[in-house]
Amino acid sequence: MAGIVACVLLSLVTMVHSQVQTAFLEYVQTRMGVLEERISQWHDHSSRYSSELRDFKNQVLKMLENIEKEREAVRNEVENTNVRVDRLEREVDYLETQNPAPPCVEIDEKLTELLVNKKKKNEKYEKLTGCPKAEIADIEEPDAIQSPPVIRKSYCSDTISQVNAMKILKRYGSSAGLWTKDPIGNSERVYVLDGAGNDTVFVFPRMKEFTLSTSTRKAARIKLPFPWVGTGHIVYGGNLYYVRQGEEFQVIKFNLANKTVVDSAVLPIEDQVPVYGLSKHNFIDIAADEEGLWVIYATRDNEKNICLAKLDSNSLGIEQMWDTPCPIENAESAFVVCGTLYVVYNTKLPSRSRIQCIFDVSGTISSENVPVVYFPKRYGSHSSMKYNPKDRQIYAWDDGYQIIYKLSMKPKDELY
Repeated sequence: MAGIVACVLLSLVTMVHSQVQTAFLEYVQTRMGVLEERISQWHDHSSRYSSELRDFKNQVLKMLENIEKEREAVRNEVENTNVRVDRLEREVDYLETQNPAPPCVEIDEKLTELLVNKKKKNEKYEKLTGCPKAEIADIEEPDAIQSPPVIRKSYCSDTISQVNAMKILKRYGSSAGLWTKDPIGNSERVYVLDGAGNDTVFVFPRMKEFTLSTSTRKAARIKLPFPWVGTGHIVYGGNLYYVRQGEEFQVIKFNLANKTVVDSAVLPIEDQVPVYGLSKHNFIDIAADEEGLWVIYATRDNEKNICLAKLDSNSLGIEQMWDTPCPIENAESAFVVCGTLYVVYNTKLPSRSRIQCIFDVSGTISSENVPVVYFPKRYGSHSSMKYNPKDRQIYAWDDGYQIIYKLSMKPKDELY
Protein backbone atom coordinates (compact mmCIF):
# COMPACT_ATOMS: atom_id res chain seq x y z
CA MET A 1 0.00 0.00 0.00
CA ALA A 2 2.79 2.35 0.86
CA GLY A 3 4.44 1.61 -2.44
CA ILE A 4 1.31 2.57 -4.35
CA VAL A 5 1.06 5.84 -2.49
CA ALA A 6 4.70 6.61 -3.23
CA CYS A 7 4.21 5.90 -6.88
CA VAL A 8 1.14 8.14 -7.00
CA LEU A 9 2.97 10.97 -5.24
CA LEU A 10 5.93 10.61 -7.56
CA SER A 11 3.65 10.76 -10.56
CA LEU A 12 1.96 13.89 -9.20
CA VAL A 13 5.28 15.56 -8.50
CA THR A 14 6.54 14.69 -11.97
CA MET A 15 3.33 16.02 -13.56
CA VAL A 16 3.43 19.28 -11.54
CA HIS A 17 7.11 19.79 -12.37
CA SER A 18 6.41 19.21 -16.03
CA GLN A 19 3.56 21.75 -15.98
CA VAL A 20 5.67 24.32 -14.13
CA GLN A 21 8.51 23.83 -16.55
CA THR A 22 6.13 24.19 -19.50
CA ALA A 23 4.60 27.34 -18.01
CA PHE A 24 8.05 28.82 -17.35
CA LEU A 25 9.17 28.09 -20.88
CA GLU A 26 6.01 29.67 -22.24
CA TYR A 27 6.61 32.74 -20.05
CA VAL A 28 10.20 33.00 -21.19
CA GLN A 29 9.18 32.63 -24.82
CA THR A 30 6.51 35.29 -24.37
CA ARG A 31 9.00 37.74 -22.80
CA MET A 32 11.56 37.00 -25.51
CA GLY A 33 8.92 37.69 -28.11
CA VAL A 34 8.13 41.04 -26.49
CA LEU A 35 11.83 41.92 -26.33
CA GLU A 36 12.33 40.93 -29.95
CA GLU A 37 9.37 43.07 -30.93
CA ARG A 38 10.76 46.03 -29.00
CA ILE A 39 14.22 45.52 -30.49
CA SER A 40 12.65 45.41 -33.93
CA GLN A 41 10.78 48.65 -33.21
CA TRP A 42 14.01 50.26 -31.93
CA HIS A 43 15.79 49.23 -35.12
CA ASP A 44 12.96 50.70 -37.18
CA HIS A 45 13.05 53.94 -35.21
CA SER A 46 16.84 54.10 -35.32
CA SER A 47 16.83 53.53 -39.05
CA ARG A 48 14.22 56.24 -39.54
CA TYR A 49 16.11 58.68 -37.31
CA SER A 50 19.35 57.93 -39.15
CA SER A 51 17.63 58.55 -42.46
CA GLU A 52 16.12 61.81 -41.22
CA LEU A 53 19.44 62.92 -39.78
CA ARG A 54 21.18 62.12 -43.04
CA ASP A 55 18.55 64.07 -44.98
CA PHE A 56 18.89 67.00 -42.56
CA LYS A 57 22.66 66.93 -42.93
CA ASN A 58 22.36 67.02 -46.70
CA GLN A 59 19.95 69.93 -46.47
CA VAL A 60 22.31 71.84 -44.16
CA LEU A 61 25.22 71.20 -46.51
CA LYS A 62 23.20 72.48 -49.45
CA MET A 63 22.18 75.54 -47.46
CA LEU A 64 25.81 76.20 -46.49
CA GLU A 65 26.87 75.85 -50.11
CA ASN A 66 24.18 78.30 -51.16
CA ILE A 67 25.17 80.71 -48.38
CA GLU A 68 28.81 80.48 -49.44
CA LYS A 69 27.83 81.17 -53.05
CA GLU A 70 25.69 84.11 -51.97
CA ARG A 71 28.48 85.42 -49.70
CA GLU A 72 30.95 85.20 -52.57
CA ALA A 73 28.49 86.98 -54.84
CA VAL A 74 27.95 89.71 -52.24
CA ARG A 75 31.70 90.08 -51.71
CA ASN A 76 32.25 90.41 -55.45
CA GLU A 77 29.44 92.93 -55.68
CA VAL A 78 30.90 94.95 -52.81
CA GLU A 79 34.33 94.91 -54.44
CA ASN A 80 32.82 95.98 -57.75
CA THR A 81 30.90 98.72 -55.96
CA ASN A 82 34.07 99.95 -54.25
CA VAL A 83 35.84 100.03 -57.61
CA ARG A 84 32.96 101.95 -59.18
CA VAL A 85 32.79 104.39 -56.26
CA ASP A 86 36.53 104.95 -56.39
CA ARG A 87 36.35 105.49 -60.16
CA LEU A 88 33.46 107.90 -59.68
CA GLU A 89 35.39 109.86 -57.05
CA ARG A 90 38.36 110.08 -59.40
CA GLU A 91 36.12 111.31 -62.20
CA VAL A 92 34.52 113.88 -59.90
CA ASP A 93 37.96 115.07 -58.79
CA TYR A 94 39.02 115.33 -62.41
CA LEU A 95 35.91 117.31 -63.31
CA GLU A 96 36.53 119.62 -60.37
CA THR A 97 40.04 120.31 -61.62
CA GLN A 98 38.82 120.85 -65.19
CA ASN A 99 35.82 122.98 -64.20
CA PRO A 100 36.80 125.25 -61.32
CA ALA A 101 34.09 127.19 -59.58
CA PRO A 102 33.44 130.63 -61.14
CA PRO A 103 34.73 133.55 -59.10
CA CYS A 104 32.29 135.51 -57.01
CA VAL A 105 31.91 139.05 -58.35
CA GLU A 106 28.93 140.24 -56.33
CA ILE A 107 28.94 140.97 -52.62
CA ASP A 108 25.60 141.34 -50.92
CA GLU A 109 24.85 143.05 -47.64
CA LYS A 110 24.88 139.78 -45.65
CA LEU A 111 28.38 138.88 -46.88
CA THR A 112 29.61 142.40 -46.08
CA GLU A 113 28.28 142.03 -42.54
CA LEU A 114 30.03 138.66 -42.22
CA LEU A 115 33.35 140.19 -43.29
CA VAL A 116 32.96 142.94 -40.68
CA ASN A 117 32.32 140.30 -37.99
CA LYS A 118 35.41 138.40 -39.11
CA LYS A 119 37.51 141.53 -38.76
CA LYS A 120 36.22 142.07 -35.23
CA LYS A 121 36.98 138.46 -34.29
CA ASN A 122 40.47 138.83 -35.74
CA GLU A 123 41.08 141.83 -33.48
CA LYS A 124 39.74 139.80 -30.52
CA TYR A 125 42.05 136.89 -31.39
CA GLU A 126 45.14 139.11 -31.59
CA LYS A 127 44.23 140.70 -28.27
CA LEU A 128 43.83 137.32 -26.53
CA THR A 129 46.79 135.47 -27.98
CA GLY A 130 49.17 138.06 -29.35
CA CYS A 131 49.40 135.90 -32.52
CA PRO A 132 47.86 137.30 -35.71
CA LYS A 133 45.96 134.83 -37.84
CA ALA A 134 47.64 134.21 -41.17
CA GLU A 135 46.92 133.09 -44.69
CA ILE A 136 49.48 131.22 -46.73
CA ALA A 137 50.55 133.00 -49.88
CA ASP A 138 51.52 131.19 -53.07
CA ILE A 139 55.25 130.93 -53.69
CA GLU A 140 57.50 129.19 -56.14
CA GLU A 141 58.07 125.43 -56.34
CA PRO A 142 60.11 123.90 -53.47
CA ASP A 143 63.11 123.43 -55.78
CA ALA A 144 63.34 127.20 -56.15
CA ILE A 145 62.87 128.08 -52.47
CA GLN A 146 65.84 130.06 -51.19
CA SER A 147 64.14 132.30 -48.61
CA PRO A 148 61.33 132.05 -46.04
CA PRO A 149 57.80 132.04 -47.53
CA VAL A 150 55.68 135.16 -47.55
CA ILE A 151 52.78 135.17 -45.07
CA ARG A 152 49.75 137.42 -45.45
CA LYS A 153 47.68 138.16 -42.36
CA SER A 154 43.99 137.27 -42.53
CA TYR A 155 41.25 135.74 -40.41
CA CYS A 156 40.15 132.11 -40.49
CA SER A 157 36.73 131.49 -38.98
CA ASP A 158 35.68 128.03 -40.12
CA THR A 159 35.16 124.82 -38.19
CA ILE A 160 34.64 121.21 -39.28
CA SER A 161 30.99 120.22 -39.63
CA GLN A 162 31.46 116.69 -40.99
CA VAL A 163 33.66 114.33 -42.97
CA ASN A 164 32.17 114.78 -46.40
CA ALA A 165 33.95 111.97 -48.28
CA MET A 166 36.71 109.41 -48.00
CA LYS A 167 39.04 108.14 -50.70
CA ILE A 168 41.32 105.12 -50.18
CA LEU A 169 44.25 105.60 -52.54
CA LYS A 170 46.31 102.49 -51.95
CA ARG A 171 48.09 100.32 -49.42
CA TYR A 172 51.78 100.95 -49.08
CA GLY A 173 54.46 100.47 -46.47
CA SER A 174 54.21 99.57 -42.82
CA SER A 175 51.32 100.01 -40.40
CA ALA A 176 52.69 103.39 -39.23
CA GLY A 177 53.82 106.28 -41.35
CA LEU A 178 52.68 109.54 -42.92
CA TRP A 179 52.12 111.04 -46.35
CA THR A 180 51.48 114.66 -47.15
CA LYS A 181 51.74 117.54 -49.63
CA ASP A 182 53.24 120.99 -49.19
CA PRO A 183 50.39 123.46 -48.48
CA ILE A 184 52.49 126.39 -49.69
CA GLY A 185 52.90 127.09 -53.39
CA ASN A 186 51.67 125.11 -56.39
CA SER A 187 53.73 121.96 -56.07
CA GLU A 188 51.90 118.67 -56.63
CA ARG A 189 54.61 116.54 -55.04
CA VAL A 190 53.62 113.80 -52.63
CA TYR A 191 55.96 113.09 -49.71
CA VAL A 192 55.95 109.68 -48.04
CA LEU A 193 57.67 108.87 -44.74
CA ASP A 194 57.26 105.14 -44.15
CA GLY A 195 57.53 103.85 -40.61
CA ALA A 196 57.80 105.39 -37.15
CA GLY A 197 61.59 105.43 -37.43
CA ASN A 198 63.52 105.84 -40.70
CA ASP A 199 65.77 108.24 -42.62
CA THR A 200 64.56 108.13 -46.25
CA VAL A 201 61.81 110.33 -47.69
CA PHE A 202 60.12 109.19 -50.92
CA VAL A 203 58.97 112.00 -53.22
CA PHE A 204 56.45 111.33 -56.01
CA PRO A 205 56.02 114.03 -58.67
CA ARG A 206 52.22 113.95 -58.57
CA MET A 207 49.34 112.16 -56.90
CA LYS A 208 48.78 110.05 -60.02
CA GLU A 209 52.26 108.50 -59.87
CA PHE A 210 51.89 107.77 -56.18
CA THR A 211 48.45 106.20 -56.60
CA LEU A 212 49.27 104.02 -59.60
CA SER A 213 52.77 102.92 -58.64
CA THR A 214 53.25 99.53 -57.02
CA SER A 215 56.69 100.37 -55.66
CA THR A 216 58.95 103.34 -55.01
CA ARG A 217 60.84 103.08 -58.32
CA LYS A 218 59.19 106.23 -59.69
CA ALA A 219 59.90 108.16 -56.52
CA ALA A 220 62.90 110.32 -55.77
CA ARG A 221 64.69 109.46 -52.55
CA ILE A 222 65.97 111.97 -50.06
CA LYS A 223 68.18 110.61 -47.31
CA LEU A 224 68.02 112.64 -44.12
CA PRO A 225 71.10 113.38 -42.01
CA PHE A 226 69.31 112.03 -38.91
CA PRO A 227 66.55 109.43 -38.63
CA TRP A 228 63.12 110.57 -37.55
CA VAL A 229 61.05 109.22 -34.67
CA GLY A 230 57.26 108.93 -34.66
CA THR A 231 54.91 110.17 -37.38
CA GLY A 232 54.46 113.79 -36.31
CA HIS A 233 56.30 115.49 -39.15
CA ILE A 234 55.20 118.03 -41.77
CA VAL A 235 56.29 119.50 -45.12
CA TYR A 236 55.83 123.26 -45.15
CA GLY A 237 57.26 125.86 -47.51
CA GLY A 238 59.74 123.51 -49.15
CA ASN A 239 61.11 122.35 -45.78
CA LEU A 240 60.60 119.14 -43.88
CA TYR A 241 60.06 119.76 -40.18
CA TYR A 242 60.71 116.47 -38.43
CA VAL A 243 61.37 115.12 -34.95
CA ARG A 244 64.68 113.57 -33.99
CA GLN A 245 65.29 111.72 -30.74
CA GLY A 246 68.63 111.96 -29.02
CA GLU A 247 69.22 112.86 -25.41
CA GLU A 248 66.32 115.24 -25.97
CA PHE A 249 63.65 115.53 -28.64
CA GLN A 250 64.79 117.90 -31.35
CA VAL A 251 62.92 119.56 -34.24
CA ILE A 252 64.94 119.56 -37.47
CA LYS A 253 64.17 121.99 -40.30
CA PHE A 254 65.47 120.34 -43.47
CA ASN A 255 65.37 122.04 -46.88
CA LEU A 256 64.14 119.48 -49.42
CA ALA A 257 65.56 121.34 -52.43
CA ASN A 258 69.08 121.92 -51.11
CA LYS A 259 69.04 118.74 -48.98
CA THR A 260 70.59 120.61 -46.07
CA VAL A 261 69.67 121.27 -42.45
CA VAL A 262 68.45 124.86 -42.21
CA ASP A 263 67.96 124.94 -38.46
CA SER A 264 67.29 122.77 -35.44
CA ALA A 265 65.89 123.42 -31.99
CA VAL A 266 65.17 121.72 -28.70
CA LEU A 267 61.72 122.87 -27.67
CA PRO A 268 61.32 124.29 -24.15
CA ILE A 269 59.34 121.25 -23.07
CA GLU A 270 60.48 119.02 -20.22
CA ASP A 271 59.60 115.46 -19.22
CA GLN A 272 57.69 114.62 -22.38
CA VAL A 273 55.36 111.62 -22.57
CA PRO A 274 53.54 110.11 -25.59
CA VAL A 275 50.98 112.65 -26.73
CA TYR A 276 48.43 110.05 -27.87
CA GLY A 277 47.34 107.12 -25.73
CA LEU A 278 46.93 104.84 -28.76
CA SER A 279 50.12 105.97 -30.56
CA LYS A 280 52.99 105.47 -28.15
CA HIS A 281 55.65 106.38 -30.75
CA ASN A 282 54.54 110.04 -31.00
CA PHE A 283 55.99 112.48 -28.49
CA ILE A 284 55.77 115.57 -30.72
CA ASP A 285 53.26 116.05 -33.53
CA ILE A 286 53.93 119.03 -35.82
CA ALA A 287 50.80 120.31 -37.58
CA ALA A 288 50.08 122.98 -40.19
CA ASP A 289 46.96 125.05 -40.72
CA GLU A 290 45.92 128.38 -42.23
CA GLU A 291 47.91 130.22 -39.55
CA GLY A 292 51.22 128.37 -39.75
CA LEU A 293 52.83 125.61 -37.70
CA TRP A 294 51.79 124.13 -34.37
CA VAL A 295 53.27 121.62 -31.96
CA ILE A 296 51.07 119.06 -30.22
CA TYR A 297 52.73 117.44 -27.20
CA ALA A 298 52.27 116.18 -23.63
CA THR A 299 54.33 116.38 -20.44
CA ARG A 300 54.60 114.39 -17.25
CA ASP A 301 53.39 117.38 -15.23
CA ASN A 302 50.18 117.42 -17.27
CA GLU A 303 50.17 113.78 -18.35
CA LYS A 304 46.38 113.44 -18.49
CA ASN A 305 45.77 116.15 -21.11
CA ILE A 306 47.27 117.24 -24.43
CA CYS A 307 49.20 120.52 -24.79
CA LEU A 308 49.43 122.85 -27.77
CA ALA A 309 52.04 125.41 -28.84
CA LYS A 310 52.40 127.86 -31.74
CA LEU A 311 55.68 127.32 -33.62
CA ASP A 312 57.53 129.97 -35.62
CA SER A 313 58.31 128.30 -38.95
CA ASN A 314 61.37 130.50 -39.52
CA SER A 315 63.14 130.50 -36.15
CA LEU A 316 61.60 127.34 -34.65
CA GLY A 317 60.79 129.38 -31.57
CA ILE A 318 57.68 128.83 -29.48
CA GLU A 319 55.33 131.82 -29.68
CA GLN A 320 52.72 130.70 -27.16
CA MET A 321 51.66 127.56 -25.25
CA TRP A 322 48.29 126.25 -24.06
CA ASP A 323 47.07 123.46 -21.77
CA THR A 324 44.00 121.92 -23.40
CA PRO A 325 41.14 119.98 -21.76
CA CYS A 326 41.57 117.14 -24.26
CA PRO A 327 42.60 113.86 -22.56
CA ILE A 328 45.50 111.74 -23.79
CA GLU A 329 43.71 108.46 -23.04
CA ASN A 330 42.33 106.75 -26.18
CA ALA A 331 43.57 109.59 -28.41
CA GLU A 332 45.08 108.30 -31.67
CA SER A 333 45.88 111.51 -33.58
CA ALA A 334 45.13 115.24 -33.86
CA PHE A 335 45.35 118.16 -36.26
CA VAL A 336 44.76 121.91 -36.29
CA VAL A 337 42.29 123.83 -38.48
CA CYS A 338 41.92 127.62 -38.28
CA GLY A 339 43.62 127.80 -34.90
CA THR A 340 41.49 125.02 -33.42
CA LEU A 341 42.93 121.71 -32.20
CA TYR A 342 40.85 118.65 -33.15
CA VAL A 343 41.71 115.47 -31.22
CA VAL A 344 40.68 112.14 -32.77
CA TYR A 345 39.80 109.27 -30.45
CA ASN A 346 39.33 105.54 -30.92
CA THR A 347 39.33 102.40 -28.77
CA LYS A 348 41.99 99.78 -28.08
CA LEU A 349 39.99 97.44 -30.30
CA PRO A 350 39.72 99.80 -33.30
CA SER A 351 36.22 101.05 -34.11
CA ARG A 352 35.06 104.32 -35.69
CA SER A 353 37.45 107.19 -35.14
CA ARG A 354 35.80 110.39 -33.97
CA ILE A 355 36.62 113.99 -33.10
CA GLN A 356 35.56 114.07 -29.48
CA CYS A 357 37.48 117.04 -28.12
CA ILE A 358 38.44 120.41 -29.59
CA PHE A 359 40.35 123.40 -28.29
CA ASP A 360 40.04 126.79 -29.97
CA VAL A 361 42.90 129.11 -28.98
CA SER A 362 40.68 132.15 -29.62
CA GLY A 363 37.98 130.79 -27.30
CA THR A 364 35.29 131.15 -29.95
CA ILE A 365 34.09 127.54 -29.82
CA SER A 366 34.49 124.58 -27.48
CA SER A 367 33.64 120.87 -27.36
CA GLU A 368 30.30 121.67 -25.72
CA ASN A 369 28.87 123.48 -28.76
CA VAL A 370 30.46 121.35 -31.48
CA PRO A 371 28.89 118.00 -32.43
CA VAL A 372 30.99 114.81 -32.44
CA VAL A 373 32.34 114.20 -35.95
CA TYR A 374 32.83 110.56 -36.99
CA PHE A 375 35.20 109.17 -39.59
CA PRO A 376 34.12 106.19 -41.73
CA LYS A 377 35.14 102.82 -40.30
CA ARG A 378 38.00 101.29 -42.26
CA TYR A 379 40.93 99.16 -41.13
CA GLY A 380 42.66 99.95 -37.85
CA SER A 381 43.63 103.22 -36.23
CA HIS A 382 45.31 106.31 -37.65
CA SER A 383 49.04 106.60 -37.08
CA SER A 384 48.99 110.09 -38.63
CA MET A 385 46.42 112.62 -39.85
CA LYS A 386 47.88 115.61 -41.70
CA TYR A 387 45.54 118.49 -42.50
CA ASN A 388 46.39 120.46 -45.63
CA PRO A 389 45.10 124.05 -45.40
CA LYS A 390 45.48 124.54 -49.14
CA ASP A 391 42.98 121.91 -50.29
CA ARG A 392 41.30 121.47 -46.88
CA GLN A 393 41.75 117.72 -46.83
CA ILE A 394 43.25 115.31 -44.33
CA TYR A 395 45.97 112.95 -45.53
CA ALA A 396 45.70 109.94 -43.21
CA TRP A 397 47.74 106.77 -42.72
CA ASP A 398 45.44 104.00 -41.48
CA ASP A 399 47.20 100.69 -40.77
CA GLY A 400 49.22 100.94 -43.98
CA TYR A 401 46.40 102.40 -46.09
CA GLN A 402 46.76 105.92 -47.48
CA ILE A 403 43.42 107.75 -47.19
CA ILE A 404 42.12 111.22 -48.02
CA TYR A 405 39.29 112.69 -45.96
CA LYS A 406 37.41 115.58 -47.52
CA LEU A 407 35.98 117.96 -44.95
CA SER A 408 32.87 120.09 -44.88
CA MET A 409 33.34 123.42 -43.15
CA LYS A 410 31.04 126.05 -41.79
CA PRO A 411 31.56 129.39 -40.02
CA LYS A 412 32.05 129.20 -36.27
CA ASP A 413 29.30 131.80 -35.92
CA GLU A 414 26.69 129.25 -37.03
CA LEU A 415 27.33 127.13 -33.93
CA TYR A 416 25.62 129.66 -31.66
